[in-house]
Amino acid sequence: MRSKFAKAIFFTFVAALGLATAAHGQTKWVASWATSPQEDADGTAVKPEELRAGTLRQIVHLSLGGKQLRLHLSNRYGTEAVHFTSVHMAKAVGAGSAKIVTSSVKEVLFSGKPDVTVPEGADYVSDVIDFPAAALSDVAITLRMDSTAKEITGHPGSRANSFLANGSAVTPEDFPDAKKIARWYFIAGIDVVAPPDAFAIVALGDSITDGHGATTDGNNRWPDVLAKRLQASVATRRIGVVNQGIGGNRLLIDGIATNTLARFDHDVLAQAGVRWVIVLEGINDLGMLTHEGEVSEAEHQAEVRRVIGAYEQIVARAHAQGIKVIGGTLTPFVGSAFYHPDEKNEADRQAVNQWIRAHFDGVIDFDKVVRDPAHPELMLPEFDSGDHLHPGPAGFAAMADAIPVSLFIR
Repeated sequence: MRSKFAKAIFFTFVAALGLATAAHGQTKWVASWATSPQEDADGTAVKPEELRAGTLRQIVHLSLGGKQLRLHLSNRYGTEAVHFTSVHMAKAVGAGSAKIVTSSVKEVLFSGKPDVTVPEGADYVSDVIDFPAAALSDVAITLRMDSTAKEITGHPGSRANSFLANGSAVTPEDFPDAKKIARWYFIAGIDVVAPPDAFAIVALGDSITDGHGATTDGNNRWPDVLAKRLQASVATRRIGVVNQGIGGNRLLIDGIATNTLARFDHDVLAQAGVRWVIVLEGINDLGMLTHEGEVSEAEHQAEVRRVIGAYEQIVARAHAQGIKVIGGTLTPFVGSAFYHPDEKNEADRQAVNQWIRAHFDGVIDFDKVVRDPAHPELMLPEFDSGDHLHPGPAGFAAMADAIPVSLFIR
């Protein structure tokens, strides 16, 4: 009797939960733009006191459009709370400019209030913003803060200029005398309300994904070009692409930023509507192995196993959330003056790529796209940014154009 009663209670609870979930699920959020927060450790671009004294306008490029948006602020690497006194959003006239369409300005609210205090180590999501924005459009986020926190959360590899103006005005059409800073601060993402069949791709990687070698304000990193390709087809135009690349990132060890496995929950699993993650990570792990000098063959083999082990962790954690993992093969880096790789490093790369080609839900052979057929350990000169490690704009375009969109057609 008790068993039947318990079962009745259980199924009543499940039914109620299902109804609540269905009601809550009427609004489908999908990530349209994102960046990976980092500690702004060097303080060379801007000082905390400059941010407190001025107004910061930042330009981001959406992948997916929508009529309603929400903004993610981040104080993930702060050790004190940050108080934002004012946050506004507007349509940007274009990338690389502080100018906005003034008729489009919207105040961003948090629990109905125009200001918000973001706790140390935390992210914060805004209220819904009625803000019609087209796919591939530029949005300006203007904010003011009055906190005294010395630790700044940002993203040094923005490849986009932000504008710091003197004074407290947040809605001027332009900041003509603003200080230009090629970084983002305190912003982590924009989601859009989207149809039920809309989803997002997370591009998870290092500087090659982050866009080292791309044009500042050009929005020509390979995830940008992929987003543009997806918007060109009716079959894929409801798919957003968010860039979670960090320059110098490594799979297992902290360096310039938090290692990939440590940031995976925030930067992949927490993204709204994510269905696929493209992983292009590992070149820094292989390169740093011998950065200070040669190591034994056993250490080379152990490093390859560690890299593969990290991939296995990514796959397991993504699959647990119903996310498909697409592996990107590591691109050539022989000739890099920073890593000065030899034939052993190249053998490590080939071993890792062999594993990638056989063990993910799908594969994008970036290696095959950018390598020199006559010298496969080298990048083709026309795709090389010049440092023999990072592709340039032509290389990024080739990488994006080679991605089979069939991977994302359900």
